[in-house]
Amino acid sequence: MKTVTIEHIVKRFSLEVLVGHHMLTKILKKTKVRRPGLEFMDKFDFIATEHVQILGKNEINYLHTLSDEECKLRIANIVQYDPPCIIITSNQEEPLGLRQYCTEEQIPVLRTPDSTSEMSAKLDAYVTKEMAPEIAVHGVCVNVAGIGILLRGKSGVGKSETAHTLIGRGHRLIADDIVVLKKLSPQTLLGTHDETNKEFLALRSIGLLNVVRLYGRAAFQEESRIALDIELTEWKDNALNNELELDTKFKSYMDVPVPHIQIQLQPGRDVAGLIEAAANNWYLQQQGYSAAEEFKKRLESEFN
Repeated sequence: MKTVTIEHIVKRFSLEVLVGHHMLTKILKKTKVRRPGLEFMDKFDFIATEHVQILGKNEINYLHTLSDEECKLRIANIVQYDPPCIIITSNQEEPLGLRQYCTEEQIPVLRTPDSTSEMSAKLDAYVTKEMAPEIAVHGVCVNVAGIGILLRGKSGVGKSETAHTLIGRGHRLIADDIVVLKKLSPQTLLGTHDETNKEFLALRSIGLLNVVRLYGRAAFQEESRIALDIELTEWKDNALNNELELDTKFKSYMDVPVPHIQIQLQPGRDVAGLIEAAANNWYLQQQGYSAAEEFKKRLESEFN
């Protein structure tokens, strides 16, 4: 998990620093921002601490109605929850006493032209992603028709070559060789690059390619939710390759289950086409349709 500091969010969202230029090394410990409500009034043990506090129009207008001493008291109530910073939205004027009190308590005060809802959504998404547990796996990540796919297999099996073929068909590369997987929730796995391999694809006998320089921006995507785990394996003559599987197999990453299939390789086989078919079939399953279930029902009706 990466460390996110106040300086990171200041640079990421171009925030104005009103108080605390020397305090930007503070580390965020919670992923969700909060708007003070009850926190203004008194100390409550059941309210979560250490969250970024956002002051929107309602909060600022309320503070502007108070005397300096009363405003300072309300700000003091927020400070009890140990916020790493306070963000004022919509470029509003800071309330009296806020700058002085936060300077004394060493709490950075930031300002943004964004609305409260915009800033909250962007900051939540950014911090959640940056602080998510992550692992690196050997493979290739591609986005096929809007569906994130993790390609795995032994070294030299043809993962990168398959990704190159998919790019030629209008799909997008996420990462080659090293794929960073981030756990955003118990059901959501995000695939991305490690910055070093961003936009690069390594092909045996050809070398390193920059897919953006060669094929344009549409050939690359920063990240994608992983919907399918596809393993490329060597062809086995004695294997049953046309089995009718009604039960989905899964591969788990950080306890997040991902639908898993194997594609056996053989000279002349259109692997990229099979991956496209797998992606489209997964999409249909999400819409509630299963070709295997329909085929089973046809067989049952024929013999009944």
